[in-house]
Amino acid sequence: MKLLFLFTFFFLLTNCAVAQPRGQWSTKNKKAIKYVESSRMALSQVDMMTGLPNYKNAMAYCDKAIDKDPLFIEAYLMKADYATSAGMSNEAISAYKKSLEINPNFAKTGYVYLELANLEWAAAQYADAIVNAKKYKTIPAANKDYFKDMDWLIANCEFAINAIKNPVPFTPINLGTGVNTSNPEYFPTLTVDQKELLFTRHVRDESGRGQEDFFVSKRENDHWALGESMPGNINTPYNEGAPTFAPDGRTLIFVGCVNEGGQYGSGRRGYGSCDLFVTVKNGNTWLDPINLPGAVNTRNWETQPSLSSDGKTLYFIRGTVRSAGGKNKRNGDIYVSKLQKDGGWGVAEKLPDYINTPLSESSVLIHPDGRTLYFGSNGHIGMGGTDLYMTQMQPDGSWSKVKNLGYPINTENDESSLLVFANGELAIFASDRPGGNGSLDLYGFEMPENIRPTKTIYMTGLVYDKATQKKLQANFSLVDLATGKEVVFSQSDYKTGEFLVTLPIDREYALLVDKDGYQPYSINFDLNIKDNSDKPFHQNVPLISLNDMDEEIVLKNVFFDIDSYTIRNKSFVELDKLVNHLKKNNTMKIELQGHTDAQGDAERNMTLSTNRAKAVMEYLVNHGIESFRLSYKGFGESKPSTIEKDGKMISLTEDYISTLPAEEQKLANQENRRTVYIVKSL
Repeated sequence: MKLLFLFTFFFLLTNCAVAQPRGQWSTKNKKAIKYVESSRMALSQVDMMTGLPNYKNAMAYCDKAIDKDPLFIEAYLMKADYATSAGMSNEAISAYKKSLEINPNFAKTGYVYLELANLEWAAAQYADAIVNAKKYKTIPAANKDYFKDMDWLIANCEFAINAIKNPVPFTPINLGTGVNTSNPEYFPTLTVDQKELLFTRHVRDESGRGQEDFFVSKRENDHWALGESMPGNINTPYNEGAPTFAPDGRTLIFVGCVNEGGQYGSGRRGYGSCDLFVTVKNGNTWLDPINLPGAVNTRNWETQPSLSSDGKTLYFIRGTVRSAGGKNKRNGDIYVSKLQKDGGWGVAEKLPDYINTPLSESSVLIHPDGRTLYFGSNGHIGMGGTDLYMTQMQPDGSWSKVKNLGYPINTENDESSLLVFANGELAIFASDRPGGNGSLDLYGFEMPENIRPTKTIYMTGLVYDKATQKKLQANFSLVDLATGKEVVFSQSDYKTGEFLVTLPIDREYALLVDKDGYQPYSINFDLNIKDNSDKPFHQNVPLISLNDMDEEIVLKNVFFDIDSYTIRNKSFVELDKLVNHLKKNNTMKIELQGHTDAQGDAERNMTLSTNRAKAVMEYLVNHGIESFRLSYKGFGESKPSTIEKDGKMISLTEDYISTLPAEEQKLANQENRRTVYIVKSL
């Protein structure tokens, strides 16, 4: 619940009209007075179920006092305070309202209106909360320090009333008993292929306090299977939670918290409080986690990490423990850190103040589209409790105005831990709404269109030796050809040669793969998807050994203006890779070759292909490659490309292309227009 002021009983006794000197109670009934005095004594007892003062017994004594004198106003006020402290909002509201019926002016400071406004806000009684907040501001003896807080409450309640009148489409579905239990479940994350759900569960332990562990549930048709605990080198007897996957799906960053003895478990080392840790999956085995390299972790607490789809930007929550009303309160803000060249993470920067608030931000998520940020907060205008919000990065790097995700996604209860699927259409979140299995359950729902991110799909790949079919581990990068920005850099699996990444649609990409001892590989593909398919895009990557000198290496990401040998800017990504390859293999000599399709005049095509090969050679020379290592030649339309189709090798001759449908003819001619190189000597 969001309560700006939670006055404890003892605060009320020293500051409010409930505290009466002996003999000055509003009632003359001695038995009633004895019962309210007994209610004070009940607070010295501990409720065995909660470990807190026995507020329920204290309330029972107040009820007995009220039975003796139904107009005993102090008994109602004390009962209301006990109920507030016990989290029994409805009982507190009822008792405060009854006290106002008896004497609305009894509490000269008007604190009853202040308390009622907050309780009614937390209970989603927004109209009544506004009335009492406004009434409090008219009380002459009211504490004016709280007037701004009442204005804030009124603004939130007005927002909530309007949001309820204009609900967003929302039908949450509990993820079921495979995931949810009587324990709290929260902080969900998905593997890149969206087949496994990793989440945090607060489990009971021998201490009685409980601790957090990871559980994994696999998708089975239309439901999630029974969640299983992660291995013992990941889960410890202490707290682990809030996981996030790197784009390769084989790196996991999570939060681990120290216990009272200063231990993180399993020999892990940290800076105190909660730190971020990282583990890598080798084959099917997760390695022992280590403290996240770099400058992210501090003596404050760092938690709830979220990695961008390129694996280079880490968002997380950093907080401090501050004193508030005699109690320690954690105050979290969203920070961002960039991956450094040495593999560590740089000094984190706090997001701007129109995202972070003086209260607390939590459960940050950067969507795979790389620009849509979702987070929880109790410091922005909302429904009450912790609400979910979004902001999007603009082309200039700034963030858009924060937007509440709307009602009934957000309610007067706490909503947090949002996970949005790659396609942007589905989401999972944690909520303590009525009807669940426990205090916090995970729910799935369809995202309303006005709060969806850019759709992304996942791409799979397989890297192998073209001659031997051996699976290879290789570096690969994916580049947005429109911007030249590298959106993913990673490695294929060292055993299987496989890789898996997510990519925003509506863009054209270059895939660039390199490995020592092999020629670089490149291809371009357009994810301007016309349908609503969520099927993964797959790409085989056959690498050619440096020793296979007869093989033609196609530069798939070298582009020219139409009927011209002017190199387009989006070609520079691949050409720069070739420059680096030639510098690494500094004795290699190559011949650049140009080819065209069979459209147009043959002699003109020969000239064009020659000039294009020459233009590429000149680019390499201008970027530091010795000219004696390079030669060029044009072939025009004389050497059509060869492709594999239905297990057969087919030459894309003019006669063959003429038999194809119009769209396939276009693609075949495009295949023939190419710039390649062959190795002349090593």
